[in-house]
This record gives sequence, structure tokens and C-alpha cells, in this order.
Amino acid sequence: MSDPLHKLNIGCGTSAMDGWVNLDMYEAPGVDIVYDLETCGTTKLPLPDNSVSEFKASHVLEHIQNILPMMEELHRVAVDGALLVAAMPHIGSDGAWGDPTHKRGMSVFGLRYFGQPTYKFADYGYRGDWNVEKVRYKIDRSRAGEDVNNAPRLLERIDIERNIVREMVAHMRAVKPARPRGEGAFPRFPYEFQFVD
Repeated sequence: MSDPLHKLNIGCGTSAMDGWVNLDMYEAPGVDIVYDLETCGTTKLPLPDNSVSEFKASHVLEHIQNILPMMEELHRVAVDGALLVAAMPHIGSDGAWGDPTHKRGMSVFGLRYFGQPTYKFADYGYRGDWNVEKVRYKIDRSRAGEDVNNAPRLLERIDIERNIVREMVAHMRAVKPARPRGEGAFPRFPYEFQFVD
């Protein structure tokens, strides 16, 4: 009989979730695994290969300096098709750069580098493989203005204006085995908008 699959709450902090394995770099109530994600390149996560079916990472990715080793290590423990839901500030927001603990801005363009098809452009030795399935932008209705019903125009503004997006949530799926570097077309994916007052 095989072991049951895990759901992993990455960087849970004080938001441990029942029914999930809660991981953080500090001991705290509800934390099941104390582990520093910056060490993924040298120290394996204490989970077996192909043991996680779902990941949650709420405002974690922007804090990681060594992000490619981390995404590769998450890929190792993921089953094929495992879902990673990652919330983060958008690269074009003050929220991305105002926090001195943030190491990077995050964008849809950057998320594509977690999938092997992008590596027709570059090879950094990364062998994880994630497909972006969809991206949801949380946007202040007042900032969207008259473009609230004009998705193409809003997507254009997101790329050129600051502070349009309050939060970006990406849904990514593990592809196993990983595709060869640079092979396969990166799939198009839908954008969703969540307008807040």
C-alpha cells in the first residue's frame, strides 16, 4: 500500500492549515516541517519524490533568492499534474518593492521560466517543469476605470503602468517527467480579473 499524498502549505508562518503539511523556516504553532527554502539547492526537502499533490505558497516566491533550486525541489516532490497556487505582488506594484525582505519582482513573463519550453532561450541548469495554467489579477476597480470591461486594454496597462495589480495569483501544474530543455510550446493560458473596491 502506498503512502497517501500530501498537500504542502509553503511558508505558512502563522497561517497553518488543517489537513495540510505546514512548512516554514521558523518553529511556530502548527508548523510541521522547519526548513529554509533558500537551501533547496544543497539540502532536499524532507519529503519523498512524487509525494505532494497540491502546494500553496502565499507571498513566498518574492522572498526567495535561490528560486530556481526551490522550484526544482518542489517539482521533485510533486506528482505529475500537482497544482501549485502561488499568490504574490505584481512586479509593477509598490507592494513588490516596498518590503525590504523581497528579493525579486514577479510577473507572468518570469513565471514562464519555471517551464522547460522557455529554455530554448537560456539554460541555467534548472530541470523542474511547471505549466502556468491561469493567472488571476486582483485589481482596484478605481484603478481599472473604464477598462473594467476591456481585458486586452487592461492587460496592456498592467505591463506599462505601476500599481494596477494589487496581487497576482498563479496556478501552475507540475509536468513529469520534465520535458527536454526548449521543447514544446508554452501553452497560452487565461487571465482572470478580480476587481476590488
